[in-house]
Amino acid sequence: MAISDWHENDRPREKLLKFGSENLTDAELLAILLRVGVQGKSAVELAQDLLDHFGDLHTLLVSSEAEFCSAKGLGPAKFVQFKAVVEIAKRHFESGLSSGVILQSPESVAQFLFTQIGYQKRESFGLVLLDQQHNLISFQALFTGTLNQASVHTREVIKTVLDNHAAAVILAHNHPSGDPTPSQSDIQLTQHLTEALDLVDVRCIDHIIIGDHGRWASLAKKGLI
Repeated sequence: MAISDWHENDRPREKLLKFGSENLTDAELLAILLRVGVQGKSAVELAQDLLDHFGDLHTLLVSSEAEFCSAKGLGPAKFVQFKAVVEIAKRHFESGLSSGVILQSPESVAQFLFTQIGYQKRESFGLVLLDQQHNLISFQALFTGTLNQASVHTREVIKTVLDNHAAAVILAHNHPSGDPTPSQSDIQLTQHLTEALDLVDVRCIDHIIIGDHGRWASLAKKGLI
């Protein structure tokens, strides 16, 4: 049955307008972007097939062009459209923070970091730079690859902090494996950088590690800072 033949309250677009986007399933939201299905399947059924194929919404949205286009019903035009939607969401989140919103909790910082490094397939390290009131100055990505004290250069971290006139900083990196549990190397790196930042009177508030499926870890919450 075509979506146009469904009851009005079950059609994704009408449902969104009547009940709000938060009341739509992942498949229904994807169906609105897809607009049409394929032969024998509605847009919602196709969307559910895609979620089953990729495993979840996150994996679908961060997939490469080759991975994306390998799925039935998708192609370069849809890939561009989906990437644009992801980037719009990212910039929307960034603009809200940069307009002066204070990062008050590890949870809010983690949400921000998912937009910055949550999609990376390689380990990536960066700094959340904050002013005296802990308002966001910017996020600076600094290093990519296997991270330890040797690969994360203290001089570059200090230079970035001073160049941006930051009063405080939150260290951040991702675990492409998906498990955000801090390693011994992560703990040692945090201690090393915290001591270095103390020398220039900049406070290291936290080190947040981003995993997958919304998982993250705060070394401050674990009492490791």
